[in-house]
Amino acid sequence: MATALGPIETTRVAIRNILYLTDFSAPSEAALPFAASIARGYGAAIHGLHVLLPEAMSYATPETLALAMDAQDEYARIEKQRLESQLAGIAHDVSIVRDVSVWHAVEEALRSCSADMIVLGTHGRTGAQKLLLGSIAEDIFRRSPVPVLTIGPSTRTGVHNAGHFHCVLYATDFSPQSLAAAPFAVSLAQENRARLVLFHAITESEREHGAAGAASAVDSATHKLESIVPQGTELSSKPVTMLGYGEPAHRILQVARENHADLIVLGVRDLGGHTGAATHLGRAVAHQVVAHAVCPVLTVRGQE
Repeated sequence: MATALGPIETTRVAIRNILYLTDFSAPSEAALPFAASIARGYGAAIHGLHVLLPEAMSYATPETLALAMDAQDEYARIEKQRLESQLAGIAHDVSIVRDVSVWHAVEEALRSCSADMIVLGTHGRTGAQKLLLGSIAEDIFRRSPVPVLTIGPSTRTGVHNAGHFHCVLYATDFSPQSLAAAPFAVSLAQENRARLVLFHAITESEREHGAAGAASAVDSATHKLESIVPQGTELSSKPVTMLGYGEPAHRILQVARENHADLIVLGVRDLGGHTGAATHLGRAVAHQVVAHAVCPVLTVRGQE
């Protein structure tokens, strides 16, 4: 059963530094308008980061390794210049680093630039379901101490609307991990003058006591949703509260489509979380939402 709803801090979220991860691919390019728009809205700086990894060169001879590294460096230099021209008018810097892993480089960058948010695009993977999202992206949003805006492989072309959000969908199971994302949903709705939809999927365990149990679950969830945004919070329109029955990831994606949401906000567990824990926003749900959403997803790692 969901944990009791505690007080929600709704003060405007401060975003002063954005870490934008790029491999100079089309998915990374798709994420750039969002990073730029948020930076303009919050008066933030963008810190671009491209990580050169050693795996692709592990079997090279010394001679071919030197040539490959030179070519890699030259390609990165050209792409860095192109990215810097795209960020004209926004406070920014772009770094290219060699490291043993993306997360290690990200961890260092988070400290050095005091980032408040990470923005990245993910590649569409083929093959096993577990590879659909991409292990690097999921590793980052499970580890990151700051929110991560992910532009997934199913995001519709043209959905960015110049990086502005018109409908923000916040999905919650009322666990502490889930509620950690509430201030960001409210703040981004305020910043973009967006419609805010608050959603909870009622699972079978919440309906286990028959009709009376189902009615109680509905009443409880409705009250909790209505308590998330206190009266007096300045939004462009009254928040919409919605409930649904069924498998959470499926219902979140369905509600997002039906409401034409262009941002989904989720609180997620970290890598130490247990998949069997009593929360429907655990690993499997967050993975499915990010992998299949037709709009960007902001994940906020909650504390266990």
